[in-house]
Amino acid sequence: MEFVISHLVKNYGSKQVLKDVDFVFEESRIYGLLGRNGAGKTTFFNCINSDIDITSGSFYFREGKESKDTIAVRPEDIGYLVSTPTVPEFMTGREFLKFFIEVHDEVTPDRSIDEYFDYMMIPEDNRDMLLKDYSHGTKNKIQMLLNIIAAPKLMLLDEPLTSLDVIIAEEMKSVIRSQKQGRITIFSTHLLDVAVDLCDEIVLLNHGRLEPIAKSDLGDNAFKEKIIAALKDQDNV
Repeated sequence: MEFVISHLVKNYGSKQVLKDVDFVFEESRIYGLLGRNGAGKTTFFNCINSDIDITSGSFYFREGKESKDTIAVRPEDIGYLVSTPTVPEFMTGREFLKFFIEVHDEVTPDRSIDEYFDYMMIPEDNRDMLLKDYSHGTKNKIQMLLNIIAAPKLMLLDEPLTSLDVIIAEEMKSVIRSQKQGRITIFSTHLLDVAVDLCDEIVLLNHGRLEPIAKSDLGDNAFKEKIIAALKDQDNV
């Protein structure tokens, strides 16, 4: 399975944020979407998630490079994890997961709620607490867990490690790695070291276009400085 973006353009009035984005993302790979704050990473995700209208272009799934058949992207095909999670704070973690599973008929859980909590390393004494009392990191884990249960084809992770402590950030990285098989994962960040550590492929959002970067080149200090210079040179969106 591949996720194909074909000549995607997004304008805000006279300002062109995404300029002829043309790229193919492959299954079972984690792609690091690298760009400075304000480069247009969230705009890119919002276009794919249909939260905003695109100016022109298209995106779709296909079975492989040799396939000419396109598969439309449905809302249930996309999981979207944002850096600042929004949860119903009047519910407990257990109540929220149970509610989520009940209202999504298409979801077929492959483990119990407590097994899901165990998988996300959420302590037992947190599970029946109100979500309003959860830490930022644990709310992020709950948000990730919803996407794991829904099992989308495409996972969009918009700087999900921002503001997390070191332990929870490492736990989240482990979960993200464990979930990459059978799906396409795009992980946005403005931190080069995080992208290199977590991701299989690096893609630079530079002046509204996606540019692949070979990870082997990142061992070259001169090349790394070139990437950092490109990030600094980008206009804010």
